Amino acid sequence: MIKLKNVDKYVDSRFQRTFILKGIDLEVQQGEFVTIMGPSGAGKSSIMNIIGMLDEPSQGEYYFFDEPVHKMKERKKSEMHKHYIGFIFQAYHLIDELTVYENIETPLLYKGVKGSERKSMVAEILDRFQMVAKKDLFPEQLSGGQQQLVGVARAIIGQPKLLLADEPTGNLHSEQGEEIMDIFKKLNEEGMTIIQVTHSEKNAEYGNRTIRLVDGAVVSDERKEQVKS
Repeated sequence: MIKLKNVDKYVDSRFQRTFILKGIDLEVQQGEFVTIMGPSGAGKSSIMNIIGMLDEPSQGEYYFFDEPVHKMKERKKSEMHKHYIGFIFQAYHLIDELTVYENIETPLLYKGVKGSERKSMVAEILDRFQMVAKKDLFPEQLSGGQQQLVGVARAIIGQPKLLLADEPTGNLHSEQGEEIMDIFKKLNEEGMTIIQVTHSEKNAEYGNRTIRLVDGAVVSDERKEQVKS
């Protein structure tokens, strides 16, 4: 599903080149639940932004469902992102001028989902996240944890093929965090591919593979043994 070949990301200043990612080779199969871990500044968010088509590598190749993303025009990338990818950002990225309901509905508008279907999908997810009473509030009227829940709901409502989650439970108390991770687990069992960035070893346990980054390079890639039931 995802293939990164020798991907670099760097910033050039007058006298030197600073690498954010260096020589990344990575393949993710459909249906995997992958965790990316590493210290601050290791390049975790950069790799997520490249996979999510929000940023481009400085060098290297990126294939998504065998399509060469590194050769795509912006418009095609934007279409791919809209139709296949859900993204949960560490900093929420909610639209301030829209209510909770409208924020969650946005991806469905982009995908051209019909009005009545949109209504029932948003109602269902508001119920699932116990946010029905907050549907007409604006982001600034919510706590950080509530904003994060809206961000999660918005990312998964369109049933994306790929869910990218950057510190998805960072702003939630432990009980909410566990609920979100249980939802991810269920979505993954239903076939959604998930890549999460986290500092939490506990959250990493939900996945079946852990990739560790240090200084922009992959230092380990471990798959969990599948337990036969």
